[in-house]
Amino acid sequence: MAQAEEAKEVSKLSSCDAYFEAIQSRKKLPHSLQETLTAAFARIPVLSFPNVPGGRVIEIMADTTIPDAVKILSECNILSAPVKIPDAPSSSDWKERYLGIVDYSAIILWVLETAELAAAAFSVGTATAAGVGTGTVGALGALALGMTGPAAVAGLTVAAAGAAVAGGLAAEKGAGKDAPTAADRLHEDFYKVILQEEPFKSTTVRSIIKSYRWAPFLPVATDDSMLSVLLLLSKYRLRNVPIIEPGTPDIKNYITQSAVVQGLEGCKGRDWFDIIASQPISDLGLPFMPSDEVITIQSNELILEAFKRMKDNNIGGIPVVEGQQKKIVGNVSIRDIRHLLLKPELFSNFRQLTVRDFMNAVVPTTPDSGKVIPPITCKLESTLGSVIHSLASKSVHRIYVVAGEGAEVVGVITLRDVISCFIFEPPNHLDNYFGFSVKDLLNQ
Repeated sequence: MAQAEEAKEVSKLSSCDAYFEAIQSRKKLPHSLQETLTAAFARIPVLSFPNVPGGRVIEIMADTTIPDAVKILSECNILSAPVKIPDAPSSSDWKERYLGIVDYSAIILWVLETAELAAAAFSVGTATAAGVGTGTVGALGALALGMTGPAAVAGLTVAAAGAAVAGGLAAEKGAGKDAPTAADRLHEDFYKVILQEEPFKSTTVRSIIKSYRWAPFLPVATDDSMLSVLLLLSKYRLRNVPIIEPGTPDIKNYITQSAVVQGLEGCKGRDWFDIIASQPISDLGLPFMPSDEVITIQSNELILEAFKRMKDNNIGGIPVVEGQQKKIVGNVSIRDIRHLLLKPELFSNFRQLTVRDFMNAVVPTTPDSGKVIPPITCKLESTLGSVIHSLASKSVHRIYVVAGEGAEVVGVITLRDVISCFIFEPPNHLDNYFGFSVKDLLNQ
């Protein structure tokens, strides 16, 4: 199992090079223009980028409990935050002060999986019965396979199942019931459970920091160039980059993929931007992913399967399609998983909930017709400028490329893809800047 995960990580990192090489080979822009743009971004200081709203970067201490971390992210209306080591030495070296960046969706996935694990423990009543090995079966994977009761518990760890039973929930929330019944009853006082019961109330951010959508803390200094930031957000697939001031441990800014694309939208009217933005996306090699590799979900499949596919493929969203022609009818984002907790009527039935029913419950509707707002799409002949406008104006992270009258999904364009259109990486640029291999750090 460990070897498989390690191989997956190595493959993922190697794909950074393959992804960027594929982009550069497919772009039809004159090489001289690409060199000019890259050189221009290399001259723009990071300090010139607008600060985060409010001017202060929200940080979460590593010893913060999960309930408190959820509260911080929710109250500040943010999706991720740097995780700081509270007992770190007083040093200006960021590697000694930060663990990484935690994502809101990672926390919710952990909560759901732990709740499911607890329910499995309830179905057998004792840690001895539940724990039959040191491997672990992810709850989403078990659910997707239709595994319940003792079969679903077979791979749970002794320690985890024991913690769930010892927390006192077994007696009150369904001991002796099968796993689905026990878990369904958890919704009755879900936030009471997460705030007052184990293992939720005492688990810290530090203990789940390497879970799904974890990102390393890889900052760029205020006196460096925007080229370094853009490379981390595109080639190296980071969703956000902390900005620090040289000689101090403090974070001065926090640049996200969304903020960069918003900034590009504001460059309309500038010659360099208009030249590229006027190009059809097909001339830029977009979409970069072949149509047969686009990951989709049918509307009649379970919503848990949609979240599982996102997790397994490390993606933030998935198009919802119908029929063999894959006509797009909607979109589910990993951020939508929060609704399973925020809406009790969804959480109480999340095992049987289809993607279609989930979308009808949480996706915004038009005021006049009450119909679900259609997914954001574009055509192969659409210009890059129109794609950037859609992403920026609607504050979304991806746009789906459709073809034909049937609106068949043939590709997806992400924020990462858009940023990649404007730059290439000079040889060893980031390794020379950081003084170490970026890949090695990402592989830790």
